[in-house]
Amino acid sequence: MTVSPGPVSTRPARFPAASMSDLVDRPVRYDLAESTCPPLRLGELLDGDTAARLATLDIGYGTSQGDAELRALIASGAGVAPGEVLVTAGGSTGMFLLAFTLCRPEDHAVVVTPCFPPARAALDAIGCRVTPVALSFDAGYRLDVDAVAAALTPDTRLVSLASPQNPSGVRFTEPELRDLLDRMEALAPQAVLLVDETYRQAGYGAAAVPRSAARLAPRVVTCSSVSKAHGAPGIRVGWLTATDPALYESLRSAKFHTLITGSGVDELLAVEVLRREEQILGDRRQALAAALDTLDRWATGHADAVEFVRPDGGALCCLRLRPDRFDDHAVRRFYDALAERETRVGLGGWFGEPDRVFRLGFGHLPAADFRTALDRVAEALSAA
Repeated sequence: MTVSPGPVSTRPARFPAASMSDLVDRPVRYDLAESTCPPLRLGELLDGDTAARLATLDIGYGTSQGDAELRALIASGAGVAPGEVLVTAGGSTGMFLLAFTLCRPEDHAVVVTPCFPPARAALDAIGCRVTPVALSFDAGYRLDVDAVAAALTPDTRLVSLASPQNPSGVRFTEPELRDLLDRMEALAPQAVLLVDETYRQAGYGAAAVPRSAARLAPRVVTCSSVSKAHGAPGIRVGWLTATDPALYESLRSAKFHTLITGSGVDELLAVEVLRREEQILGDRRQALAAALDTLDRWATGHADAVEFVRPDGGALCCLRLRPDRFDDHAVRRFYDALAERETRVGLGGWFGEPDRVFRLGFGHLPAADFRTALDRVAEALSAA
């Protein structure tokens, strides 16, 4: 598969509503819209050796591929070679690089929704024709391969999905992905499948972590980062894997001509995160399991007001205000009541869903604060 970068569109960029930027710009007391695991603190990484490495680090350009030690650690976890890993400034930058590399204005892409907004924003920004394929809350957000296949055309250049999905936390199985790849081979032979694996390692308790989709086929590109499962979004480090050499080189060239290289400081700290990965992820998986159990019991106790899709992975899930109890005006009153209580959830509209669906993050807050936040959601349900 040979892929060359297309020209940059001069059409105005179209991005999601600015309200999602509130997640980083407007703190609230109880933020259930946040989708990360408990945040790391810098001191957890700064042992004597790390501090010494930082003190002697040359603050110059790195390489366009990214730090060699970091790529080796990522490659080991993804089951690819270090030369098939491209380090990016967070997973979202990887999505943008892939979109700009594969798609020209008026090319076609398929985006499985609900989705992380940058997955579509990059395509909209270059004027790509996007066909969203909506998965259903009622069907538990399971992957509808037939529906995705029906959207494919010979002009399709990219199919984008996440597993586990953001915002639902629902994971797609390897047989489902292989089925989709077979359909793409027949119906969209030039298309690349992007699998966003940002939450792949954010499991619950002792549950086995599924292997990466990186080696399923040369047309598969994966993206991930240290932001979500590892709890280090302030280290702006993510990555793409691409096992097709020509596609990898196009992505590397696109990164060089836009970002040049990444931050050497961030990449060194990301190395320290991944060197401690077993401990970091182990602690967070236990915390996620406990928080999910709390949420499961809360949702059962409020089943008269909300419906719940239990996630397979990640620090997030989707709930829905029951239509038989909440009309559109009551939905608005619910969000107003939450705001009065200094509590926030993620609006469904951020992800392509109606706002009676909302994303709830259960991994970010300490356990006592999380229980208090759920009490405030319950109060808002009653007030609506």
